[in-house]
This record gives sequence, structure tokens and C-alpha cells, in this order.
Amino acid sequence: MVKTIYPLEGRRIWVAGHRGMVGSALVRRLESENPAAILKVTRSEVDLVDQSATTRWIEREKPDTVFIPAAKVGGIHANATWPADFLYQNLMIAANIIHACHIVGVEKLLFLGSSCIYPKFAEQPIVEDALLTGALEPTNEWYAIAKIAGIKLCQAYRKQHGHDYISAMPTNLYGPGDNYNLETSHVIPALIHKAHNAKLTGASSMEIWGSGTPRREFLHADDCADALVHLMKVYSDPEHVNVGSGDDITIADLARLVMEVVGFEGELVRDSSKPDGTPRKLMSADRIRSLDWTPSIPLGEGLENAYQWFLNHKAEPDT
Repeated sequence: MVKTIYPLEGRRIWVAGHRGMVGSALVRRLESENPAAILKVTRSEVDLVDQSATTRWIEREKPDTVFIPAAKVGGIHANATWPADFLYQNLMIAANIIHACHIVGVEKLLFLGSSCIYPKFAEQPIVEDALLTGALEPTNEWYAIAKIAGIKLCQAYRKQHGHDYISAMPTNLYGPGDNYNLETSHVIPALIHKAHNAKLTGASSMEIWGSGTPRREFLHADDCADALVHLMKVYSDPEHVNVGSGDDITIADLARLVMEVVGFEGELVRDSSKPDGTPRKLMSADRIRSLDWTPSIPLGEGLENAYQWFLNHKAEPDT
């Protein structure tokens, strides 16, 4: 059994981006670790893209431990529409927080990356060593480059300054607090929103982008938060760690599962004029399994949980 090398009890822990899906899941999960405090700051209070404001806040609050799920995120459409925003803002968030933590002397930091950092045609399942071995998927390269820079910043500050900074690469995440805007959301919240609209409006069909054949891996945000807390407690090496379920599903089968959960019985229609993105993206879970962590929320159960959250926050049909 892997031993705890960095207990969280009694620590002042900052979750950067605590209002996001992963950040809020982390806050829920960390409450059971008995920290001295869980520090939070909103975007209106501190813009993490602003280096001076970020440094001043960290110097004032002096966290012992920092999780960085904060990021500008979105799906294929959002990445294609706002490439400069995705690259610049995510670069600045990572650089500002990591450098300020170096200045203040934060004990331990975990940077949260994304599975999109890997080459488009990486061998499946994708091992951590595949990083920078091939071309990125063009539809999200701006976000991916910023996340790769964050990983390298953690490694550089560890190498030059001896800081205990680590990185985790989650697979596609979903759950309570997700972004359900059809213009900017990822695949699961978009499908839930589409299926819900179709059900309420009595539509005969629901459309998905592309062929429906690409395969994707998904992990519930609460499972991700549990994995991140586990890594913070037991892991201390420069190499990043994949965080995933170890299973994948085609987009078409995922859409059918969402339709079943939502209760929409219409036809599934494919728009082949839209891009598919990466053909398959399944990450190897060997490294994190060797650290004694496995997910606990099956996809069907997780989708029901996500849909219930959606119903509680957005139940009117729209487009």
C-alpha cells in the first residue's frame, strides 16, 4: 500500500478556480481532510491573469498547499473561435500562480493539465511518456500548448529550486458545475443539454457533430477530485500522472446513453460536415493504479448525477 508522505490535515490549502467543476469538487473532497483552511478567491476579487494581483494575494494569504484547476476551458468550437484567449490566459494563469508560489515558499503544488496535451495520433492507451512525441490535435492546440507549458514550469521550478510541484493530467471530465452552454461546452454537457431540449420540445431527432465513431474516455469530477487529493498526499516526482477511468466509449454510444438517461426516445442524427477531432483518446491508467487509486463512479451513474444537477439549475428548453 502506498504511504502518505504529505498529509493535508492542518494545512492552509488554496484551490485556485474553486467555482469551476473540478475546483468545487476539490473543495467538497478536501473538507474531509481536516485542513486548517480552504482558501478561495473569486475572479472579481483577483484576476489570475494579472501577475501583480495574483502575487499580492498569495503573499497575503500564505497557503501551504495549492491546487490549480483554474483555467479558461471550452470545446472544439470555443478553441477555434478564441485561440488567442485560450493560449494567453492559460499561459498567464499557470505562470503567475506557479511563480508566486515559488516566491512565497508554498510547500506543495499540483498543476492540473488536460489529456489534450498528447499528440493527435499517440499510441493507445496513451502513456505519460507520449508527451511531445508528435503533432497536437489542431482543434485544441492553443489550450494544449498552455497546459504543456504549465507542466514544464512545475518541472523547471522543481529542478532549479527543489520545489515539490507535481502535475496531473485528467481525461475528459463531467459532473455537477459543468458548463452547459451549447456554444462553449464539452461533449457530455452539450449532449445532456441537446437531449433535454429535444425531449421538452418534442423533437423527433437529436444531432451530434461528426461521424460519432471517435472514442473518448470520461471521468466524473468527484472521482477526479479524489484522485488529485490522493496524488497530493502520496506522489512527489517530476513526471506528470494521467488521471482517468481506463475505459472509453464512442461518441455515438455516449449520445445514446445520454438520451436514455434524459428520457429522449428520438432518432440520433450525425452531421458529417462537422469535425470529429482526435480519432481516439484513451489514457493509460497504469501509473495512477500503481499508486493505489481507482475511480468509483460508473459512467451511467455519473451521467444521472450530472443530469440531475442540470435539472436543478437549467430546465427550460432553448437553443
